[in-house]
Parts: sequence; structure tokens; C-alpha cells
Amino acid sequence: LRRNIGMVLQETWLFSGTIRDNIAYGVPDATDEMIVEAAKKAHADGFISRLPNGYDTVIGSAEGGGLSAGQRQLIAISRVMLMNTPVMILDEATSSIDTRTEAIVQNGMDKLMANRTVFVIAHRLSTVQNANAIMVLDQGRIIERGDHDDLMAQKGKYYTLYTGMLG
Repeated sequence: LRRNIGMVLQETWLFSGTIRDNIAYGVPDATDEMIVEAAKKAHADGFISRLPNGYDTVIGSAEGGGLSAGQRQLIAISRVMLMNTPVMILDEATSSIDTRTEAIVQNGMDKLMANRTVFVIAHRLSTVQNANAIMVLDQGRIIERGDHDDLMAQKGKYYTLYTGMLG
């Protein structure tokens, strides 16, 4: 069951070892080409390639050995892209990535989410606007449900949050 679920959480956990090891964690037989391709899809290859030892850069555990929170999240997103699981849980998966980088990563995430079941928990509504079904929660209760267009037409809480985000 666990091998069928990929997760990227707001609090990113990395493991002691190289960046390559961290990306390949769920797919131990991954080739270097597969690892680099996953990092490219997550838009992590750019910063990884600029590190002194690239993919062979050794990082510590949870604190990520000097990597920014956004860089740690991009490594975790790369890991999930490589795992290619049928079910994904993305809990504030882009919360530590700046909005410019998020817009770039979102394209890869949209491709990753295609044809699979994905649970996205997000405060940044740009993360969920392409979802088939969005549920707006207020104090733990679902107050609205629909896709982006439906919720915008309802002019309810989602609409207020979304238009407030733009202004």
C-alpha cells in the first residue's frame, strides 16, 4: 500500500546522504538519467547542478544541510515525481517555494497529477485551481465544493479568497 502513495509535506524530511540518494529514496534501482529527469520536471535540476558536487552533494537529515526550505521541497517533489505513484498527497507542497518558482513548478505538478488520485492541501489557491474537485473548508467543515470555474461562479468564500489573492 505504501509504495502506491507519494507524499510531499510542508515539513520536508530529507535523509542523510547525497541529493541523488534523497531523490531515489522510493526507487532504489533508479538510474542517474531517471533521477535527473525527475529533478528537471520538478525544476530542481538548476540549483542542484550549481552545487559544488551537484547530485553527489551530501546533506544531513531533516535540516537539509544548508539547503533552503524551498530547495528541500523541490527535492521532495523530485522524489515523488520519480516514484510515479497512483495516489499522491501534497500537503502545502509548495509553501516554501517563492511564487515565481511555484508558477514554474506548477506546470510539472499539473503533469504529475494527471491520471491519478491526488489530495492537495493548500492555502495558495493557484496550487488547486486545475483540480477536478475543490473543497473549501472553514473550521473543519466543507462549506463549498466544485471545480475552479464552479466556485468562482458561486461567488462564495473561494471566490473571495481567490480574488483577494489577486488584489
